[in-house]
Amino acid sequence: MPSISVTEVKPGSKITKDVVTPLGGVLFAKGKIILPRDIEILQAFLIQQVEVEGVQAENKSPEPAAAAKQSSVKAGATINQSRLAKTNSPLHDEYEKMLALIKKSYHSAAAAALPIFELRSQLESLISQLKDYHVLKFAPRVLLDQDYNYHNAVLSALTSYKIAQWCGYPQKDWMQAAFAGLLHDIGNVKVDSSLLQKPTPLTAAEVEEVRRHTTYGYQLLRGVTAINEGVRLAALQHHEKIDGSGYPLRLEGSQIHFYAKIVAVADIFHAMTLEKAYRRAQSPYLVLEQLLAESFGKLDPAIVQTFIQKTTDLHSGTKIKLSDGRHGEIIFTDRSNPTRPMVQVEGMIVNLMMERNLYIQEIIA
Repeated sequence: MPSISVTEVKPGSKITKDVVTPLGGVLFAKGKIILPRDIEILQAFLIQQVEVEGVQAENKSPEPAAAAKQSSVKAGATINQSRLAKTNSPLHDEYEKMLALIKKSYHSAAAAALPIFELRSQLESLISQLKDYHVLKFAPRVLLDQDYNYHNAVLSALTSYKIAQWCGYPQKDWMQAAFAGLLHDIGNVKVDSSLLQKPTPLTAAEVEEVRRHTTYGYQLLRGVTAINEGVRLAALQHHEKIDGSGYPLRLEGSQIHFYAKIVAVADIFHAMTLEKAYRRAQSPYLVLEQLLAESFGKLDPAIVQTFIQKTTDLHSGTKIKLSDGRHGEIIFTDRSNPTRPMVQVEGMIVNLMMERNLYIQEIIA
């Protein structure tokens, strides 16, 4: 079957030969039906040509990459260009080690003690690369749907550490706040996994079962050494709300440990900006606006405001992609409206404060 240029591929086409990345990994398997977003993925991986069913062409296929080489990219993974640009980043290397370790720890947590000292050692190695971590810019190399909970744990650890720093908490609390982010959802290991992945609304009984992950988490962490009581309370309290409307204990304001308040912000942000099997990732800028709305009675307002100010403190010239698909760059951020900067797009200035139907979809670089 002849190959055709990726620019000529149409959605609905059927691949007749595995699509192999330049590093030798299988990106799309033979028989896959191409979706509109798959074309962007092919272009992101610099794939030049593919073989599809029912197409006549005279283009020659490029030389395939050496099959012996290994790739970290797997078929079916969610990828983007910013992820590809940092495939040799030490931060990404340590992130993937942490991801593998927390995944193994989750799998064994219900029956065996957490490898807490191994977790601490790897968390310290990850934190040592924190200078390269930007909450709005960082993206894992590969994001498989079934690994969502583990990515949320590691990202929440990184972000919770940053928030503790930004909010001026004592240095002794920074690593413990990271532990709180890493382990806040450990109780999910005792919840039916089908409920955690269910694409349709949960029944009242199912909601109650999922909510038990907070008490399950506290119970699992109760006998663990090398973490303080705040880490355990973060597992228990990260769904509590300032106005007392949260769960499991309907605590209010000062009754909620500050680690739990930090983790609540990190958890919501990453839960909404990570791709799930049944829901697309949301714009980080829209999520920041939702967090701001939640700070009126639900989340700690000082933590939310600090988080928004710090994450949106980007230099002029930062490359972005708008919700309408156009690319541009940030030229000015009004600190009183940090999620809606002025951007230059196609030679024109767009004020996102005025253009409310538009928003920044993604930070490119």
